[in-house]
Formats: sequence, structure tokens, C-alpha cells
Amino acid sequence: MAVLSAEGITFDFEVPVVVVGAGACGLVAALAARDEGQEVLVLERDETPSGSTSLSAGLIPAPCTKLQRQAGIDDSPELFAQDLVAKTHDHTPYDQALAAAKAAGPMIDWLMETHQVEFELVTGFLYPGHSRLRMHGPKSRTGADLEQNLLSAVSNAGIDLITGASVEDLYVDAAGLVAGVRFRRPDGAQEMLGCKALVLACCGFAGDVDMVRQYIPEIADAECCGHLSNTGDAMKWGAALGAGLADMGAYQGHGSVAHPHGLPLTWAVITKGGILLNLEGRRFSNEMRGYSEHAAEVAAQPGHVAWDIYGSPGEEAAMGFHDYRELRKLGVVKTANSVDELAAVTGLPLDAVRHELQALQDAARTGEPDRFGRRFTEDEVLKPPYHAVKVNGALFHTQGGLVIDTQARVLRHDGTPLPNLMAGGGAARGLSGHSNYGYLSGNGLLSATAFGRLAGISAARVATADT
Repeated sequence: MAVLSAEGITFDFEVPVVVVGAGACGLVAALAARDEGQEVLVLERDETPSGSTSLSAGLIPAPCTKLQRQAGIDDSPELFAQDLVAKTHDHTPYDQALAAAKAAGPMIDWLMETHQVEFELVTGFLYPGHSRLRMHGPKSRTGADLEQNLLSAVSNAGIDLITGASVEDLYVDAAGLVAGVRFRRPDGAQEMLGCKALVLACCGFAGDVDMVRQYIPEIADAECCGHLSNTGDAMKWGAALGAGLADMGAYQGHGSVAHPHGLPLTWAVITKGGILLNLEGRRFSNEMRGYSEHAAEVAAQPGHVAWDIYGSPGEEAAMGFHDYRELRKLGVVKTANSVDELAAVTGLPLDAVRHELQALQDAARTGEPDRFGRRFTEDEVLKPPYHAVKVNGALFHTQGGLVIDTQARVLRHDGTPLPNLMAGGGAARGLSGHSNYGYLSGNGLLSATAFGRLAGISAARVATADT
């Protein structure tokens, strides 16, 4: 991976807008640029596009959509931006959060109406940190279906997508203008592609072990359940171009990945009164802080695992998710009709489990927060039948990256934009602050799609101005 001089270079062919990466960010960027009237080409390293999108639940938070209004939900970009910033303890710049929040609603409506991408509003439970129901996703609650829907939209829009095309180098002139890229085919053949504008949508660096250990050592020894093609290419090119990097310690972890199966157990079971117990049968945190920060929490427990314990309300909420139904088919979900049976099926110490469940009842009865600061209502107290899944903590994707402005243009260290380089999703600085605690549910796909659309629009306008 290198940034090379464009002087004297001749390209095999040229396309006004080139997008690197065919996950949600790249596909949305391509659709946006095409709708602005520009020819677009998407280059994807893998033979089958999937990326971090396909590994997700496919949920995008967005305010003021038609689906929200139909459900009678009163929301606003300002309220959403406040939720985003509050989750990061005021670290994420409000203007960046507001830009994403303002772009998200129209983006969902645009994808549905113009490109026939399927979404429905997730109701029934509120994700931690969100003050309104605003999660939108495919009916299956799978990122794989979202990815396929976006791929269909790109195909229907007449946008060319080349798979098995690993972008190796950028060709840049003395002013920092990207003139084109060189990509490699699986057989080793190389092709030179010129462009007027370039969008980096090749996600973050979760697949680069050295970068993970450098920037987020706390999660370096945890399992990586993210897309291993995310090797930090965007950040490496950007750094060579003098672009700023920010929040490199931010990431989306998950403290509830079924062990050893690698499928995420939805945090909906926690929001319905579920708890985490370590192998000693003890709770170790306030589970309602969120699933991302619990990746490191669970990884730090004895054996690097824990048990998710939840009741029928959690089971009911989880059944709407494809991954959960798959876990059910695999026999991962253990069910018990008493505390004694729960201890037996999990192998946890009976006395410890009894003590923790009694503590939940005591907290609910008094209305006071428990020893971790979590409050339980009488309705949330766990009752049989109990359900249990053995889980570990994992790294999904990183949230730090290239500094961008509210138009998704990549910025130099001095805050000025590079002439024709845009970025979004995991390639860019996200909305999750500088650590794991700032990840608000859906932040990854929010950054991918909201800034992906802005990146595509900006790229098209740059290409038009250069014509």
C-alpha cells in the first residue's frame, strides 16, 4: 500500500468517481454519486462483497423518517445528536453528530423510495443510550440482507462493481489531488484507473493485528469477529497524504458473542432484564451501559467468557433476529425451569447464582439502584423459564480514522480539505468518541450510510467541477 507520484502516469481507463469498498458505505456513496449524475465504479477486494455490513444486525438509527412518523414517534436530529454526544461523554464534536443525524432520516427515506431498499422500524425495546425508537433495518434483522438489498440497488442503477479488485496504490499530484489508483486482480494482474474524485469506504483496521495492538491494546487479545479484510488501508493512505487521524482508540466491541459459535446474541435480552454472570456465578458490571464496552469487560473475566441469563421477555425480543434463531437451531440456548436447573445447565455455582437473582429482586422491591448502578423494575426481575447462552467478548470493527468534515471530505492536519478525497464508515473518524464506551447502538452503520451518502454527493460535485 503506497501513495505514489502521479507525474507521467498514464491510466488504462478513467471514471469520474471511484469508490473503494462495497460495504454499506461504498454502496450508498455510489448510489448518491450516480443520482447526482456521475458515472461511478466500485472496487471491492473480496470476490463476494460482504464486509462489516454483512456481519452486523443491519440496523441504522435515524430520526424523522416516514416510518417513525407513521409510528407516531416524536424525534429530531437535535435530540439524536444529543444522544450521540452524551454517549461519548461529550467527546464527539456536536457538529459532526448533528450532520450525521440530519442526514440519516432523509437517507433512509431516499433508499426506500428511490432505490427500493427494504426497511422497517424496530419496536418493542429501546437500545441503551437512545431516547427514541429509531432503529431501521431489514425484516430479518441481518446485515447480510441489507448488503444484498444495497447490491441490488447498485445493479439496478447501472453502477459497475468490480470484485476481486484489491486497491494497492494511490497516484497523487503535488497538490494532493488523487489522479487515480492501481488495483490488483487475484491472478496478480494490475490495472491503472484514473478518477476525478475518490471515496474511501474500505472500513477500519480491525483485521490488522499490529494496528489493533498499537491503538486499542485493551481488546488486542480478544477474538476478532469483524471482517478480516479491514486492514487500515484508508488510514495508511491518508497518513501518507497528510490527513488527520482521530479517535483511533474507538471501536465497536460486543460483550455477547455466543461461544464458540461466533454469532452475536442481541443485546435486546439485556434490555429486558437480562444479566451477565462470570464463571464464578457473579455479575461484574452494569450491563445497561451497552454491548460495546462489555467486550473488554467479558474478555477480562475468568476464562474470558460469561453467561447471558435472561427470561421470556428477552427470548421474545430476540426471536425477531435471524442470528438468534440460528443459535436456537444450533442448541446454543439453554433453558431451565428453576434456579437449581439453571446452575446445572450452565455449570455455575448454585449459591452464587441464587445470590445474584435475589439481589435483583431486592433492587426491584426497593427501587434503588443495585451495586453497579443499574435499576430494575418488578417486571424486569428474572423469572423461570430462564434462558442462558455462553458468550465471549469480541472486537467487531474500529471507529477511529480519517478526520472528515460535515461533507465527508478528508481533512489535512490544518483542517483544510484534500482536493478530491472523501471517506465514510470505518475509514473515517466515527461518532463513538475515543474509546469503547462511546459506541451507541447502530453507530457503525450510521457512519457508513449517512457519511457514505454525503461522500458520494461531495465526490460527484468535485468530479463535475473538474469536468
